Amino acid sequence: MPRPIRAVVKASALRHNLKLAREAAGEAKIWAVLKANAYGHGLERTARALTDADGYAVLDFQEAVRLRLAGVTKPILMLEGFFKPLDVNLLFKYELTPVIHNADQVELIKHMDLPAELDLYLKVNSGMNRLGFGVDQLRWFNELVQPFEAPRSIANSAALLRFKETREGWARPGIMLYGCSPFPDWSAEEIGLRPAMTLKSELIAVQDLMPGERVGYGFTYEAKQEMTIGIVACGYADGYPRHAPTGTPVLVAGKRTRTVGRVSMDMLCVDISDIEEAHIGTPVTLWGEGLSADEVAAAAGTVSYELLCALAPRVPVGEEE
Repeated sequence: MPRPIRAVVKASALRHNLKLAREAAGEAKIWAVLKANAYGHGLERTARALTDADGYAVLDFQEAVRLRLAGVTKPILMLEGFFKPLDVNLLFKYELTPVIHNADQVELIKHMDLPAELDLYLKVNSGMNRLGFGVDQLRWFNELVQPFEAPRSIANSAALLRFKETREGWARPGIMLYGCSPFPDWSAEEIGLRPAMTLKSELIAVQDLMPGERVGYGFTYEAKQEMTIGIVACGYADGYPRHAPTGTPVLVAGKRTRTVGRVSMDMLCVDISDIEEAHIGTPVTLWGEGLSADEVAAAAGTVSYELLCALAPRVPVGEEE
């Protein structure tokens, strides 16, 4: 029998979240961001659920080719453009739209014998100083592009939800499509998002502790009184954050409790002292329905993006409507 850990991706939640994004976008079209294997949800699986998007945005040429081979005919945006001359050939072969963000890319296509005109985006540096040509602020950008009759794409998930002035051309929702919030002070539930991925497992052992007994590697947790802990088939090799401290929320039999001790490679421990019905085989939710990945990530000192993307290949992923 396989280990009981598994992830479940709900197509209905993905579609619901896309609907909220489209309502927020108004007249703007939607690039559904599917980079990093659709934030860990599965590239082809997520594209099938998000067929109402106007196009898809990815980072990796392999992902773009996979989408085309899966039958996707809608526009595909390459968020980091291209890296080598061979990539430019792929742009034409698979009808991909690159984002140009530096002068070297401009020079590369300038000196190539292109087989046809190339649709592309020019990326501006809006202040994060990662990629893009330098601009000072949004007004300057608007003045720069005003003479051109070309689509603009300004809004990611956060801007789409908070800044009306960015809702034009094409929006690029990412994390909100997967049911997580881009804000520390505005929860996914308050926004109306539904978690697309639920990571589930079960208790595989139960231990009764006496005061002074310790738990896990490094003995970082010591029982202050008699307590019962459950051992969950989930660890950092499954993608659960190793640095998640004692107190990170978890659901056992649908009831909220906490982790205790250090997360190990294949297991973690949870306090089930007040959950009388808990036993070997009792279901556990690590994040997802009933427990937002945002909350788990915050407790672990990280972000939900990392949790979702870090789901390990050894974790089976199923689909639900």
